[in-house]
Amino acid sequence: MTETFSTLESPHLEFAFACTLKFTRIQTIPDTPSGGMRTAVYVDEGRFEGPRLRGRAVPNSGGDYAYFRPDDTAAFDARYMLEEEDGTLILMRNRGFLWGRAPDAMERLRKWAFEGGEPVPHADYYLRAQPSFECPRGKHDWLTRHVFIGVGERRADGNHVRYYALT
Repeated sequence: MTETFSTLESPHLEFAFACTLKFTRIQTIPDTPSGGMRTAVYVDEGRFEGPRLRGRAVPNSGGDYAYFRPDDTAAFDARYMLEEEDGTLILMRNRGFLWGRAPDAMERLRKWAFEGGEPVPHADYYLRAQPSFECPRGKHDWLTRHVFIGVGERRADGNHVRYYALT
């Protein structure tokens, strides 16, 4: 992290890393008593890279358990392991929201992701995340002392998210 930091009047975001995950396996619990549905997608593979860390997502180390509310907003709760190139394991918990800016965007996103439909422009949906991390003391424990936000893009076989630290 640089010496620039947030003030009350001027929050400062610093790019931390980008993460691209592939998840092609899905399970669904439809029609839950609360009116929505639960889905689970499992991490098949992935990479992350940034100014201070890079590595891979550990395959089959977790997934995203999204609850699709009756308003068709996906409230996601994901957990998976990242392995830094130096061998350090980092548990990432990622929570956030995915919803359509256009009335049919979520349906188009599902068709794209699970039925080979047409890509959906990023401007048609909102995908934002707020991760937290666990790792050993040392070189990467700065991850455990910052608030992060992520701006994401859905892809046919997963997500690409750029994460920023609030300094």
